Amino acid sequence: MQKKIVLGNWIQKSITTRELLFLIMVVLCLTPFISPPIALLLGLIVAQWIGHPYLHLNHKATHLLLQVSVVGLGFGMNMNSALKAGKEGILFTIVSIISILVIGFFMGKALKLDKKTSYLISVGTAICGGSAIAAISPVIKAKENQISIAIGTIFILNSVALFAFPAIGSALDLSQTQFGMWCAIAIHDTSSVVGAASKYGDKALEIATTVKLARALWIIPLAFLSTYVFKNKGGNIKIPYFIGLFVLAMMANTYIPFVQEYSQYLSGIAKAGLTLTLFLIGCGLNRNVLSAVGYKPLLQGIVLWIFIAGGALWAIMSFSA
Repeated sequence: MQKKIVLGNWIQKSITTRELLFLIMVVLCLTPFISPPIALLLGLIVAQWIGHPYLHLNHKATHLLLQVSVVGLGFGMNMNSALKAGKEGILFTIVSIISILVIGFFMGKALKLDKKTSYLISVGTAICGGSAIAAISPVIKAKENQISIAIGTIFILNSVALFAFPAIGSALDLSQTQFGMWCAIAIHDTSSVVGAASKYGDKALEIATTVKLARALWIIPLAFLSTYVFKNKGGNIKIPYFIGLFVLAMMANTYIPFVQEYSQYLSGIAKAGLTLTLFLIGCGLNRNVLSAVGYKPLLQGIVLWIFIAGGALWAIMSFSA
């Protein structure tokens, strides 16, 4: 115990040592040797025992890196198969979004949670995790602590999903199509969806990414609805334009032979970028973030997550191949 304390004090005092350890892990996450779940685990280790030397830049870095990486994944996907996957997932998407928002509303009332915090947790569970929370929060004029609690809740559950989903999928012998659809519906954040699906297989990755990004477009109508629910008609709506770039990348890979020659390299770089994104997300889950969540928001998040994950798994195993 004494040695751990001494080591912790030494790292804290030597900023250059912390930076060096952090940069070494960043480089490792860009290699094929580190899988998405391991990258997230390394990030959690940094957050709890070493400390993120660039924490003030972490949110912007993960946001930008995620968007660029998702666009890069488009260069490894076929437009026709993506459209088919999107059509198959639309019914699941509509039913699950409406169900989660309704259940989340009543859970917030029952737990006596702050209205905006409860709503952000529901939105993050229903659509696309941190991206949805970031888009909706200015529309409803949420406070910083409300946003932090919602994002902390979602990211904790994302961390669990990244490890649990591939194991569950293998145990239930889910097909690539089934697992990709399940990931897209039941895992909150795009980065964790891609991380879990990429571990399961290329087909699962293609379906999961396409369905998840199609799901993310529901941010737009939900943002307009939120302005009326919370009576904030002057709120700014953040439209996820990077999804349009993802579609263009898919079209280029499908119809332009020159692009196809380099698609394997571009999608490989994108996968490395998403692995790094998960590492940075883990780095941001320090003790302050975890302690700020509280048991009531976490309870709401867990119940909503079990409902959407269980319901989606039952539907996919019953109605799809």
